[in-house]
Amino acid sequence: MAETIHVRGEGGQTIEMDLPLPEPIADRLTKGQLRRVNADGSPYTGSPLPSADAGALEEQDGHVPGQTPRPAANARKAEWVGWAVDVHGMDPDEAESMTKQDLVDLPDQPQQPATPADVQALAASDGRPAEDADKSEWIGYVVRLGKLSAEDAANYTKADLIEIAS
Repeated sequence: MAETIHVRGEGGQTIEMDLPLPEPIADRLTKGQLRRVNADGSPYTGSPLPSADAGALEEQDGHVPGQTPRPAANARKAEWVGWAVDVHGMDPDEAESMTKQDLVDLPDQPQQPATPADVQALAASDGRPAEDADKSEWIGYVVRLGKLSAEDAANYTKADLIEIAS
């Protein structure tokens, strides 16, 4: 009897598949377009890929089970797509549309969303005035950015200057 796994398809159905998987199915599983699940459809916590290599990947230093480790630089694009989907939470189609080099250039971990305090600190670090600053400060900022001359900037409203600076 052949070894089997269960896979959740794009439509949400659970499918029992014999190993070894056909190459197109294995690529879709690698890319994150399909997900390995338990027979009852619950999330599978082991390696998503049923191979001897997958077991070795789980033992790599720094790998957290359930999270795809960063592929080797010479890995196939499908492995990079799967990594981007698992680690960065990207849509499989979006990751597939990227070049392999764009995927390789992604950081090891996704960046945390900026908090309002982070945005304000970043704005202050580049000399950007606060939203409630005088119009004259916004004129100076837009001129420093090279977006408008001082004479032209004076003809805009403060709201327009904030928009131009964005």
